[in-house]
Amino acid sequence: GGRAMSGLRSWSGRAWLLGVYVFLYLPIFFLVAFSFTAGEITTQFDGFSLRWYAALARDAELHQAVLLSLRIAALAATAGVVLGTVAAVVLVRFGAYFGSRFFAGMLTAPMVMPEVVVGLSLVLLFTHPALSMLGGRGVFAIWVAHTTLCAAYVAVLVGSRLREMDRSLEEAALDLGCPPLKVFFMITVPVIAPALVAGWLLSFTLSMDDFVLAAMLSDPGSTTLPVLVFARLHHGLKPEINALATVIVVVVSIAVLAANRVMLSAQRHVTPGGRGAAAIGVRA
Repeated sequence: GGRAMSGLRSWSGRAWLLGVYVFLYLPIFFLVAFSFTAGEITTQFDGFSLRWYAALARDAELHQAVLLSLRIAALAATAGVVLGTVAAVVLVRFGAYFGSRFFAGMLTAPMVMPEVVVGLSLVLLFTHPALSMLGGRGVFAIWVAHTTLCAAYVAVLVGSRLREMDRSLEEAALDLGCPPLKVFFMITVPVIAPALVAGWLLSFTLSMDDFVLAAMLSDPGSTTLPVLVFARLHHGLKPEINALATVIVVVVSIAVLAANRVMLSAQRHVTPGGRGAAAIGVRA
């Protein structure tokens, strides 16, 4: 009886997991399949054709939007990791100080505050006559908005990793006379590197996917991919968008598989005493 119940639970769990995967990935499968249609409708397969990939290759406006989104996402993710890491170090390592709770609350506010509110506040900031030196709406305004949002997520990820970190590694290096700044870059950064990478990837994805902030802060010369897709939605989407989404899915899948292989390879080369030896070997 016990084995039967255990087997039933195992099969029910697998069936539930399979249902979740089907729910998540079946729409992506149909999106990829419909990108090869010969017809004009995005949700109907009218014969195999590569015409929409050829149309994608000729669409200069779409290319410009993709390149702009990639550039903003890379810059916002990099700036977000730097600012978020500094904020996390201040919150975790500096202890309680006057205004620390207020600073922590303001740091994480963009995560819980509606993007419409954040976007409206930034629109008022960049369009204020007294702050005309900021340049108004445009690429710089979108970058600032995305950096603000990304830094909050990075601070949470890096802060949790810093709280779990073994401080004895840093203390050993300090006892050997290593300067604090060198200890941070030689000991702390390698230990929290997974959190930094995760924060950068999350920030990059958030920036690429953001529509509200980009739509409120964009001007005619700074149209990102989500804003362009939404604008074309009013005129009817063509399977060309499915082709673009398929290319993105393929690129992201390859990147994830490559990252997993690199992480597995790095884990195989890590020895139990590797980190401690690295800490002891750090000298001024």
